[in-house]
Amino acid sequence: MRDGVHASRLVAAAQRLGSLGADALLVAPSPDLAYLAGYDPMPLERPTVLVLTPDGEPCLVVPRLERPLAEDCPAAGCLRIEAWRDGEDPYAVIAGLFPHGGTVALGDRIWGVHVLALQRAAVAARWISGAPVLGALRARKDVHELDALRRAGAAADAAFADIAAMPFGGRREVDVATDLAHLLVEHGHDRADFTIVASGPNAASAHHEPGARVMGAGDAVVLDFGGSLDGYCSDTTRTVAVGQPSAELAEVHAVVHEAQAAARATIRPGIEIQEVDRAARAVIAEAGYGEQFFHRTGHGIGMEVHEPPYAAEGDTTVLEQGMTFSVEPGVYLSGRLGVRIEDIVAVTASGVEALNRSPRELLVVE
Repeated sequence: MRDGVHASRLVAAAQRLGSLGADALLVAPSPDLAYLAGYDPMPLERPTVLVLTPDGEPCLVVPRLERPLAEDCPAAGCLRIEAWRDGEDPYAVIAGLFPHGGTVALGDRIWGVHVLALQRAAVAARWISGAPVLGALRARKDVHELDALRRAGAAADAAFADIAAMPFGGRREVDVATDLAHLLVEHGHDRADFTIVASGPNAASAHHEPGARVMGAGDAVVLDFGGSLDGYCSDTTRTVAVGQPSAELAEVHAVVHEAQAAARATIRPGIEIQEVDRAARAVIAEAGYGEQFFHRTGHGIGMEVHEPPYAAEGDTTVLEQGMTFSVEPGVYLSGRLGVRIEDIVAVTASGVEALNRSPRELLVVE
């Protein structure tokens, strides 16, 4: 990571914390900790916690045996490291770093056992969610994060181009899923995180696990896949037809295609993200499939495949340049077929950039 990035993120988090009137932010091993400090240890029963206050020096509390690892993290030069030994009370150490009776914000990814122990160590503290600090910071990507997301999107597109050229008919879902995972890595991903291959009636299950079903002529096949590249995620979905599509499949795909385009066209700085969901949902409802579109239109993406904000009714997050999220409406006809089309997009100064460029039309595969 570039010099100074983590220092600036720690400062920005402290400033946001102060604007909320909170006295401390506690962050355990998680993508939040990796974002702020470049430190990504495994979460264990021994607590590791970053303690951030509005006007004090950030402090990373770690088990003594992990101190060498912490001292090698990118942010080590701009925070204090406090190591505790087995037999000591780490929760007392952590509680001593923020005011007695203060308001303490907790990162989302902290084990319940640690929360309960911290509450016993700081009985007078008021506990709130750290999401307003961390979610807002991570939602708006810098130029380097956007570059990583573009490269991840392009690699996913290349994997789709290759898989669409392979035979589907007569093969099991799980076999195509395995090929897709290999292709993601072949095209530059560090790892494949998920490869949904859902065919025929299984395509009506939005998060179907690929199984032994053999694909055949006329099947709709939903391919939803992604992985991690340089610490940032890809996630894209395309629906293909094995051989000549039925009239019903062609109709549903056309509706979803129109809905996805309408949602992308809505995106620009200054609108609430729920408007993206409303745009997609209006098209699908008008076509008579409103009850068959039962999930949100999208989710934020970055270091995690699902992170704030969410393109869903009730999320009033105002879009800003640099925010990235998925746009993925779908229609699912139980027992028959399903269709979903998904791109990752980035909000630009005046509109939107699609980070996936593979064909959104209904492709016919063998």
